[in-house]
Amino acid sequence: MDPRIRNHAETVVDHSTEVEAGDDVVVSAPSVAEDLTLALCEEIAERGANPFHVSFRMDRTRAAFLGAADPEELELPEHELALAEAADVWIHVRAHDNVAEMSGVPSETMSTFRKVSQPVREEILDSRWVLTQYPAPADAQNAEMSTDEYEEFVWSAIDKDWAAQRDHQQQMVEILDAGEEVHIVSGDTTDLRMSVAGMTTINDDAGNNLPGGEVFTAPVADSVEGEVLFDKPLVHQGHEVEDAYLRFEGGEVVDHSATKNEDVLTEVLNTDEGARRLGELGIGMNRDIDRFTYNMLFDEKMGDTVHLAVGMAYEACLPEGETGNESAVHVDMIVDMSEDSFIEVDGEIVQRNGTFRFEE
Repeated sequence: MDPRIRNHAETVVDHSTEVEAGDDVVVSAPSVAEDLTLALCEEIAERGANPFHVSFRMDRTRAAFLGAADPEELELPEHELALAEAADVWIHVRAHDNVAEMSGVPSETMSTFRKVSQPVREEILDSRWVLTQYPAPADAQNAEMSTDEYEEFVWSAIDKDWAAQRDHQQQMVEILDAGEEVHIVSGDTTDLRMSVAGMTTINDDAGNNLPGGEVFTAPVADSVEGEVLFDKPLVHQGHEVEDAYLRFEGGEVVDHSATKNEDVLTEVLNTDEGARRLGELGIGMNRDIDRFTYNMLFDEKMGDTVHLAVGMAYEACLPEGETGNESAVHVDMIVDMSEDSFIEVDGEIVQRNGTFRFEE
């Protein structure tokens, strides 16, 4: 076995999820990631925990089910909920035989399924969980890389000094935690203001995402004002949305457009009331992720980007006792901040053209 796979598994088990003796661990991984699945199960067993492998993420089996299902008859999958409730740790491995596998599922069906399955996702988020990537050939092709090149890209982004990365990111955490208003400007197409007063900023050092490399918080739901053009493509359920544009008033999307697959963006925003509000402001800070690969797990961590998510806010960002923005979706979209751009916190520029003030 490639030693990089063993290192990957050890990082997942020891750093990201801190597996302990007696833990019941679900490993959700497709067959194309078999080598990593085997390494994970061995590492979990060596720590006295109990692995259980499933492969029902968005793969051919899920696409077959949803393609044949009547959206009006979809109900909460109680057996999946029971598994999520029983698990102490949930490890999601992303890898594809076909990155567009879900593209044939009607958007109405997908939207309904996400709504009825929301309790399952919430239960998983209450466990120790991580989402990571295995460098499968289809993902390499999607990133326009050879398989060998993509393997090196993925494992270089994962095999990092995460303590040092955390210290670097903590500088931005302290700025946001002390701030109240964030102002994001990029060229003539993005000019957005929002309040983060009272919110907690999370330092992503590869706990729930591997690779990590961002800081993120939740905007005050009704504070978002202005417009934003997401100049990096969004790939949602196998569909590529280009030049997604949102205009906010009173925290709500009041106008939107896209130059490609606008109907997909519309379907996301129509999922529920919370889907028209922002649930996350994220700032990429991983300098080892230096190219766009059509994979949000990596792309949102790029050091010259910010990303905004419509939909659900993460509970960890919210003041105690507040529920924040609630939605069945959480869809991230990316703004390139490398040129003619700045991030301002309480009137002070903290990043210009992708460079943070503590990097200058």
